[in-house]
Amino acid sequence: MHKPEWIQHKIYSREQLARECNIWRGTGKKIVFTNGCFDILHHGHLDLLARAADQGNILVLGLNTDASVRGLKGPERPITNEQDRAFQTASLLCVDAVCLFDEATPEELIKIVKPDVLVKGGDYTIDKIVGADFVQENGGRVEIIPFVEGYSTTSIINKIRGL
Repeated sequence: MHKPEWIQHKIYSREQLARECNIWRGTGKKIVFTNGCFDILHHGHLDLLARAADQGNILVLGLNTDASVRGLKGPERPITNEQDRAFQTASLLCVDAVCLFDEATPEELIKIVKPDVLVKGGDYTIDKIVGADFVQENGGRVEIIPFVEGYSTTSIINKIRGL
């Protein structure tokens, strides 16, 4: 299946992402990082990503692999596989880079990216955000974006199931 090059080029390996972040940083770009499963992309996800992108010049999205999602959400998830989720999120104009991570947390990826701004959704407090200490110790800041009420992957799944 043909996939547009401009989308495919936004999906990075860790090594490629490290190089690209050094280039962006070297040209004075402010790098923003957020992460998540982004299973069944919905309004709440899109709002978070757009508002995260507003925090800087470059938005890097750490995307949980299928194995990582199963570990966090259970054996029935993800609904959408990692390659499709990477393609969907990379196709968004507000997202500049997508990188998969297999671990339970994005801590190692955050250390590779070294973001100026770390963004998480409104269900987190700063003391619960993985990588917050690292980002702040390196001169960056942490932003918590409020949730858009009424949108969650779980609620969509429950609606489909008739629950």
